Amino acid sequence: MSTIKQSIRPTFRAQSKPFYFLLGTTLFTVMLGLAMVASASSIDSFKETASAWSTVFRQGGFAIIGIALLAIVSTLPVKLIRKTSLLALHITLGLQVLTVFFGIEINGNRNWLDIGFTSIQPSEFLKLGLILAFSHQLSKLTDDPYRNRQVWLWIAGYSGLALILVVMLGKDMGTGAVMAVLLIGMFLIAGLPWSYFFGVCLLGVLAAVALVIQSPSRLMRFEAWLNPSAADPMGVNWQYQHGTWALASGGIWGTGLGRSKLKWSWIPEVENDFIFAVIGEELGLFGALFVIALFLVMGLAMFAIAKSQTNLFSRNLVVGVMLWIVMQAMINISVVLGLLPVLGVPLPLISAGGSSLIATLAAIGVVLAVERDRVSKLGRSGS
Repeated sequence: MSTIKQSIRPTFRAQSKPFYFLLGTTLFTVMLGLAMVASASSIDSFKETASAWSTVFRQGGFAIIGIALLAIVSTLPVKLIRKTSLLALHITLGLQVLTVFFGIEINGNRNWLDIGFTSIQPSEFLKLGLILAFSHQLSKLTDDPYRNRQVWLWIAGYSGLALILVVMLGKDMGTGAVMAVLLIGMFLIAGLPWSYFFGVCLLGVLAAVALVIQSPSRLMRFEAWLNPSAADPMGVNWQYQHGTWALASGGIWGTGLGRSKLKWSWIPEVENDFIFAVIGEELGLFGALFVIALFLVMGLAMFAIAKSQTNLFSRNLVVGVMLWIVMQAMINISVVLGLLPVLGVPLPLISAGGSSLIATLAAIGVVLAVERDRVSKLGRSGS
């Protein structure tokens, strides 16, 4: 027991303020997520298993695994993380390739692997693999144009491969959109020339348009999003409309935790992609704004950590995780508010789903490891 305490103490004591802000906000958000999953899933869980608690107990198990992984990863040396970054990318890419041949389809997306006792979504872990490997490659950029061209070509190749596997073969446009946003953000901050940036953005828009047009279901959802007041005989806007009703019925103060009416099978995937609607209904406008503030605080804490790094690899790594979590949260909330078409993107740390929760907590563990490493080199606490 004393050995365990001695190994944990240097990791979670005498760290910087951003370290504690990020850790505390993360753990609080996970606890809030469990409470909201318990409320949002209770009706559907009872209908499926005769127990209102089955989904939240399952999510609680994932939370325990994710927090344990966060604690372990946060103790790893940054040198080891960097040394294994390419291995992490190849492993996660390999798992994504397996979905092409052995994947199971859920809600139209073939991005899941059945491992017997549960199913996993490799694309969630692929996000972290891409951030790790690209942070390593981007740190190699110099004043040598030839070397830089090689780096960007390597990155472009792996980015294209990952997006093809997830979006075209896995049919998961939502996860692909999150990947594209976080990667473009990383590239721009790392020094991607503006001409290349606009070229990549144009290519991404054209690819998105082509993917929407070639898929009747995506085209139908997109047209319904553009014309929400039009006749909807196919019920494409059902999820968005009922999510809007939930937000509206919550008012300023909300109906109270556990007292949502729209969760009574009126909103599909209510504990997953549309859990923000239940938050708005039960906790009201202030509760919804509080959740948004949690992600902003998380982003600011990671921004402070990134700003204090002197190592390019560490800085790129923190920026990538920050963009992933904050932008995915904003995309999810924008979908619920009707600002974006339905994409099937979970709300980080809050929505039900083991792969998303565990991968996100592991990524935050990496950020904590980076900051712990910096503080330990200073030999003192402080920002």
